[in-house]
Amino acid sequence: MTESSVHPALWPAPHATGAVDATVTVPGSKSVTNRALVLAALAAEPGWLRRPLRSRDTLLMAEALRSMGVGIEEGVGPDGSGEAWRVIPAGLHGPTTVDVGNAGTVMRFLPPVATLADGPVRFDGDPRSYERPLTGVIDALRVLGARIDDEGRGSLPMTVHGSGALDGGPVAIDASSSSQFVSALLLSAPRFNQGVEVRHTGARLPSMPHIRMTVDMLRAVGAQVDEPETGGEPNVWRVSHSALLGRDLTIEPDLSNAQPFLAAALVTGGRITVPDWPEHTTQPGDALREIFTAMGGSCELTERGLTFTGSGRIHGIDVDLGEVGELTPGIAAVAALADSPSTLSGVAHLRLHETDRLAALTKEINELGGDVTETADGLHIRPRPLHGGTFHTYDDHRMATAGSIIGLAVPGVEIENVATTAKTLPDFPQMWTGMLGA
Repeated sequence: MTESSVHPALWPAPHATGAVDATVTVPGSKSVTNRALVLAALAAEPGWLRRPLRSRDTLLMAEALRSMGVGIEEGVGPDGSGEAWRVIPAGLHGPTTVDVGNAGTVMRFLPPVATLADGPVRFDGDPRSYERPLTGVIDALRVLGARIDDEGRGSLPMTVHGSGALDGGPVAIDASSSSQFVSALLLSAPRFNQGVEVRHTGARLPSMPHIRMTVDMLRAVGAQVDEPETGGEPNVWRVSHSALLGRDLTIEPDLSNAQPFLAAALVTGGRITVPDWPEHTTQPGDALREIFTAMGGSCELTERGLTFTGSGRIHGIDVDLGEVGELTPGIAAVAALADSPSTLSGVAHLRLHETDRLAALTKEINELGGDVTETADGLHIRPRPLHGGTFHTYDDHRMATAGSIIGLAVPGVEIENVATTAKTLPDFPQMWTGMLGA
């Protein structure tokens, strides 16, 4: 093991000397790419994914599906218009081992797929992946007829003993720790013999936009879905057994990964344009238009994309982020630079993400001179003058981008292991310095 892998190099976060003014092309959505890969792998015919995200999480998903027999060819689209992946469904099989890294979508979406494989599929990953909850998926799959060996942990590592099919049917789960438990079951449900009826029985269900994304993408490939948003029973989703269509899908830009760049406009009083921002989307990142406007900016959505402009002032905010929890680190970073206090609520589930994001944000902002306190379900942030120092990331990509936002306004901030941004946003350091004209 090299010295740099033990003590990842510190990256001096660029300090802005004036207002930013740039166009930033954001790569494709991780959430859409990984859902699209699963649905294409389970389809009855080949399909295309155009402009997919190439990042650690999506490459782990693609390699896992390949290991179970799915053909995924990387190249250009049929009309030669940019990068595209050709997904060729095949009979799923084991034995194989899936490396989930620390990707929630891989560790949760693929065990239901593995039940349809002929043979055992072992799941393993980064040390942190062992601490992330999987009980909702494991218990539900057992109720639906699967055989899973997790030695009673309710977490990784584990082996799914695929039998080539799964009965499916009704199941009740507590998905209050992750909406991915629901999405995981819905994505594979058309291939279950009886489909599935998923009933959420716990407390508030977080990140509902991600479930809406799953439902919309299922319908786009021909699945029949009954869900609360369209008059169904509250907290109940039903997916019928059916064949899935192979589609030609263009992946939207990842709006959550646009967050640090929009924040740069807010922090520096500048202007950022993100091309191809969709007019209608289920991505949680679309909420940034409203949230960052309330914090002092303004935005305009045109055919070219979204242009966000900072006013030169940052206001505190009292906001429930329960549906868009992944935006919390970037919002907390901006709030630490505001002219009034902020309260971010509805995000207790962030303690179970890539790291305990609430504890990590509190510690790192406070060590730069901030005044952040944890609440039962979020953070209270009182702005104070900040100073330079090391901002630790805990192998969490959104911690790295949060520290970079603060570095725009605070000289001397150094980001530990900025390379962790490769999880969802490859080339972030180069994109960041390019935005600043460096």
